[in-house]
Amino acid sequence: MNFREGNRLPLFSKIEADSNPYRDNVQGKANEPITVAALLDRAKQILGPSYEGTMPDWTLEEIYDRLEENAPRIAIIGGSSDHPAHIMDYQTSALAAIRIWQNGGIPFYFSTPVLCDGTAQSNYGMSYSLQSRNAVAQMVVNQLEAHSYHGAFVIQGCDKQPLGVVSALAHIDRLRRNRGEAPFFATFAPAHVLKGGTIPDDLRTELERLTEDAEKAGARDIADDLRDTMAYILQCTTNTAFQGIFLRAREKGIISEAKHKEFEKRLAVNTCDSKGGICAFNGTGNSSRHLVAGLGLVHPAVEQLTGPPGQDKINQAIDALALMINQPAFGVANLVGANIRNAIRIHSASGGSTNLMMHLVAAMLYGGYRFSLWDLNHIHQEVPVPDLFDYSLTEGRDIFALAMQCCSGRIRGMETLFYELVQNGVPMDLDAPTVTGTSWRERLKDNDRLPAANVSDNPVILSKPRRSFSGVDVLKGNFFESAVVKISGMTGSQLDEFDCKAAFVLYYENEDDANRSLLDPRLLERICEGRLFSRERLLAVLKQNAPGEYDRCAELDYDQLFARMVDKAILKIAIVIAGQGPVAFGMPEMFTPMQHINANRRLKKLVTLISDGRYSGVTYGAAIGHMTPEALEGGGILYLQTGDLLYLDLRGRQIQFIDPDALMEGRISFAFDSVPKERRQLGEERRVRLRQRQRLVATSNRMSAHTDAAYGVVPVSVAEEAEHDYRTDVLFLSKKLNN
Repeated sequence: MNFREGNRLPLFSKIEADSNPYRDNVQGKANEPITVAALLDRAKQILGPSYEGTMPDWTLEEIYDRLEENAPRIAIIGGSSDHPAHIMDYQTSALAAIRIWQNGGIPFYFSTPVLCDGTAQSNYGMSYSLQSRNAVAQMVVNQLEAHSYHGAFVIQGCDKQPLGVVSALAHIDRLRRNRGEAPFFATFAPAHVLKGGTIPDDLRTELERLTEDAEKAGARDIADDLRDTMAYILQCTTNTAFQGIFLRAREKGIISEAKHKEFEKRLAVNTCDSKGGICAFNGTGNSSRHLVAGLGLVHPAVEQLTGPPGQDKINQAIDALALMINQPAFGVANLVGANIRNAIRIHSASGGSTNLMMHLVAAMLYGGYRFSLWDLNHIHQEVPVPDLFDYSLTEGRDIFALAMQCCSGRIRGMETLFYELVQNGVPMDLDAPTVTGTSWRERLKDNDRLPAANVSDNPVILSKPRRSFSGVDVLKGNFFESAVVKISGMTGSQLDEFDCKAAFVLYYENEDDANRSLLDPRLLERICEGRLFSRERLLAVLKQNAPGEYDRCAELDYDQLFARMVDKAILKIAIVIAGQGPVAFGMPEMFTPMQHINANRRLKKLVTLISDGRYSGVTYGAAIGHMTPEALEGGGILYLQTGDLLYLDLRGRQIQFIDPDALMEGRISFAFDSVPKERRQLGEERRVRLRQRQRLVATSNRMSAHTDAAYGVVPVSVAEEAEHDYRTDVLFLSKKLNN
């Protein structure tokens, strides 16, 4: 490493490349110096008295010389400030720009749109969420190529932005290496964790009175559900749970619409801290924080923070770039490929989001590696990964609590989780490179603050597993090719509740219809009154799910039998929401319907949700998604209908369509092959409606010519050109690249 004379500031090496567009084309040197100077002037103004460094020396002449000499051109990539995670980007980018310049680099800044999944929930915006990941990747590639940047400092946000940028940088690194150019380097700085809000005391008192009013009105379920929801920290997702309960209370005449809206407002304005950040639940934002750290792309100084990073932490992250520049092992594509096993196992052990099952596949494909959901599943299943993450939104163990445990100096975030996985016998790639300029092995040599046992009071990361399995499982079945379920989002009792059970299908062609039904306080009564499930099939399901109850219930009439099966939680219902796949409708999240299920103590013991759509990272319970092929593409989910029977074998990682005739005879047999033929007309009618509904999404943003969920939902051309083997075509710090 080189240093400036007179101090110990690491000096970035010049980029080793035959070509330099700024040397060979004068227009860039005419256009860009003023943008660099403006960025640095603005940074010094923002920092004010906290500015650390010598007198400014960023003259246009000096900027010109650095461009001419091929000093590292480093893009600071932020996000749009209409997302809470990026409110403080202006401060972080100012600190980063100053340090890049001090180290001999040339800082630039641009930002990408960042779609907030919470804001987009249950409206057309959610049909653009997944597509925004690919759009971010394309926009970042465009800017990096057009302005010939060598590296990036990424302010990592939430939702689809983190893996969209990872995908872009891995893609550009692969492209540059294929062209014989210098490797593309980058380091990521996740936004700090947003502390969850608190229900004001006066509002809590009023909500407690509402529970009493509900009990007096005979709505004990509403009272209990409200008490349960009040136990959570106040987050945007909690507001959805409250909304569903208030709507049910209105239906029962317990509160007025005006009071409902008043409660909603008072909760909403107390939800988010003014400095923003990534919400404290373990959703896609924080799962991405952990996974990107597992990919070796996050410097530990900036990984888990409770507020925006200061100059010292930014300096540590940027100074380490000096060890990475011009080094192929530290190119982004190599970091992603070399750390793939580490990232998957960290994601599994920390109970990460189902969304990342697609996003991680996408990042590998963009990085040029042949990879699919089945490769991910192979890594996930080849060695048992224990649950080492005791996260809770009701017991003081949210991600803000984890950040506090890290900031207090007791543990080291994902380094601690990595260490505990090794201690629990999980093989990790210790020689994989990381953005510290060293391997994980080197990072873990210092045992200070490393063991999880350093936190004795309410730890989030554990040394002894909660249970021997965790993560997201991939499912197979006779009517679909692949689907996923977040096993880590189900307690042992929930697994027992649904595992090896027969479930009736309740079919919906869209989320709106499903939400209306789930908010209907008389949903179960309407199913019973409409005889949607025949008595013969109810008895067959009773015999399968609770054989010990059969003799006591066999002679009951329909209403009595249905009520008994509901009260004893013997009845299982698979709510199927089809037509939500990437081609049909942009693959929106089914967070809201699943939240309505989880906020209803009657339904959550009875109902699983199955969809070709996605789920929010914070979704928990029996939520099965990403089903392929999707309905519009002729997948088996298209042909299901209300009253069908499915066999839920979650521990066996299967869901099967049951032969109803065999079940009537007391046998479990699976058969689906004849169903699409028998219901061909039904399928065609549904596809016509799906195509009509598809027109509600902007033509420009539909995901045609993309792979399906098992292959990351990326442009087909990206997948077709991914030809490297992640098992061999990577460079570890102790090995040579094999390709």
